[in-house]
Amino acid sequence: VSTQSTGSSGINAEYGEREMSWMADTYKNTIGTTDLNSHACVTGKPIVMGGIHGRTSATGRGVYHSTNIFVEDPEYMEMVGLVPGLSGKTCILQGFGNVGLHTARYFHRAGAKIIGVIEWDGTIYNPSGIDPKALEDWKLEHGTIVGFPGATATEEDLLEAECDILLPCAKEKVITEANAHKIKAKVIAEGANGPITPAADEILIANKQLVIPDIYCNSGGVTVSYFEWLKNLNHVSFGRLTFKYEFDSNKHLLQSVQSSLESRFSGKIPVTPTPEFEAAMGGASEKDIVNSGLSYTMERSGKKIKEVAGQHGLGVDLRTAAFVLALTKISNNIIMAGFTFT
Repeated sequence: VSTQSTGSSGINAEYGEREMSWMADTYKNTIGTTDLNSHACVTGKPIVMGGIHGRTSATGRGVYHSTNIFVEDPEYMEMVGLVPGLSGKTCILQGFGNVGLHTARYFHRAGAKIIGVIEWDGTIYNPSGIDPKALEDWKLEHGTIVGFPGATATEEDLLEAECDILLPCAKEKVITEANAHKIKAKVIAEGANGPITPAADEILIANKQLVIPDIYCNSGGVTVSYFEWLKNLNHVSFGRLTFKYEFDSNKHLLQSVQSSLESRFSGKIPVTPTPEFEAAMGGASEKDIVNSGLSYTMERSGKKIKEVAGQHGLGVDLRTAAFVLALTKISNNIIMAGFTFT
């Protein structure tokens, strides 16, 4: 069982770390009393109960990576009429819960401009850009985005407003056959589960709008949940076994460089590591490893989706490409296992 990646702060926020810890504890103290791997029964747990660093932001980080790999691609950007790169792109976000907040953070850091945020109790807009951190602080203090001084309240349906990238990160079926033709965004990244209906998807594809499908786009959360499951089965945190070895290896590397220089030139030649190298000398933390693994997983999957889309001439229809890729993997496994008859 994986914790739900909550979208908007309203009715979708059903459970989090505390509730997952209840489930793990209940299982361990009932039918799991003899199960050595009882902590692995659920993911999304607190760190002290076998959770993993990086899980909270994982879905939003995955939305960023999955979108970025296509926005950086000149071929796909030519299809939708945009220049490659996230920098300078205008974005409208639906949902400022866990997924939306972290999605906004990573897009903002990449140079994109969050110009609108839609929540269950209000909508705000600022064409000059909204600072996600400032909005987060306001929401933590006031319990809502309404009244945020860095933007203006609006009654306009921002789903249909002018922007480069639309980020529906709250709930399902927000883009339907009734409003799909009004969507102006060139790229729609499905941070939520099923925010676009099948009928709406066909309209968007026909209009040459690029949809990053949910089965890929918001899979960062379940990917890191898988890492948490592996951590629980291994009964050791990622990086713990290599920290000291990596630190000593890097220290010896610097000493070796210094000795080589001093043997070639006379006198003492101190070799001082850069601040970046010194910070990394101790080895990768669990969070570093998790973020690196997530980035690699999203990028590798994105490249494979591109390959399938190209092989079948699917254009901007990435959802079909993702389904073909997934079903091909399943089919290949069945064939290799010998469970088919020809």
